[in-house]
Amino acid sequence: MQLKLSASKFPIAPLLLIAPFFLWGTAMVAMKGVIPHTTPFFMAGVRLLPAGVLILIAAALSGRPQPNSWQGWLWIALFGLVDGTLFQGFLAEGLVRTSAGLGSVMIDSQPLAVALLSLWLFQERIGLWGWLGLGLGVTGISLIGLPDEWIFSLLGTGAEVTIGNWQNLFASGEWLMLLAALSMAVGTVLIRFVTRYVDPVTATGWHMIIGGLPLWGISAVVESQQWENLVGSEWLALAYATVFGSAIAYGLFFYFASSGSLTSLSSLTFLTPIFALLFGHLLLSEVLSTLQWVGVFLTLISIYLINQRDNLAGQNKKSVMEEISAKSQPMLAEATTKKLNPLAVKVRESEPETLP
Repeated sequence: MQLKLSASKFPIAPLLLIAPFFLWGTAMVAMKGVIPHTTPFFMAGVRLLPAGVLILIAAALSGRPQPNSWQGWLWIALFGLVDGTLFQGFLAEGLVRTSAGLGSVMIDSQPLAVALLSLWLFQERIGLWGWLGLGLGVTGISLIGLPDEWIFSLLGTGAEVTIGNWQNLFASGEWLMLLAALSMAVGTVLIRFVTRYVDPVTATGWHMIIGGLPLWGISAVVESQQWENLVGSEWLALAYATVFGSAIAYGLFFYFASSGSLTSLSSLTFLTPIFALLFGHLLLSEVLSTLQWVGVFLTLISIYLINQRDNLAGQNKKSVMEEISAKSQPMLAEATTKKLNPLAVKVRESEPETLP
């Protein structure tokens, strides 16, 4: 991964590279702990709007340019709608119906959708390892999101699938998390177009503000008692999700993305659900079924394979080339000898065989 941040100049660079994913995972746990005493759309707006203001302040202090064209503002608005309003809205609603760790795994399945969108829009090569990762990802998400009795029914254990299972499935938080993951995937693709006109950090701040305003508007219309039941520790948890889980995490992520390879940086995404599952178990006592743990494991493997597909393919290609080279060296040496010393070869060929 080529990032303009060397360890010699910045000894804590590895920690900073991991920081966004740690902050996103722990912010998921903080939001899940607060959701029983607030409302989802209000919480989503709180996570976006103040964080966007903080990022814009930091961008102004660092001298980053503001948008100066209608194309830039149009792309920011679209980016804010998809990656702000839709992503955070589905995420907050999904957290009401699922656990923090499980929700994080579903969210971080978005590289599956990114791979397909990149293949369609940018003709990016997926390759054998990428397709293997996609297959494992679909299997893992199915184990996580489908009811256990469905899986056991497919395995022939005698469990039955009822109409109630269908109703529970479409009312579950896992499907909302998948919609959030799809929104995040589209937002990841959109950033390529946004940064053609706007600085990435400035665009991040504005898209949070533009995306957060509709969430607060929806909250004002359909929700009530958004903050009346919150206590001091829960306000601190919201502040953590806003400042650390949004402003700092997104600021660091897009800083590294603007100075290096976004694809290489995104290979660390699989760390996010690990942090969420760990702290969800420690702080919220969340428990997954055995099938869901298997699905989590397969999903993490799939994300790793998709993000590292080029490196894995390169290693295989290198080993094959080394094997071919080792086998061809004697033949090349003999051919080279004949080419460089044809007279000696002819003399050797013309010498009569000596009988014993």
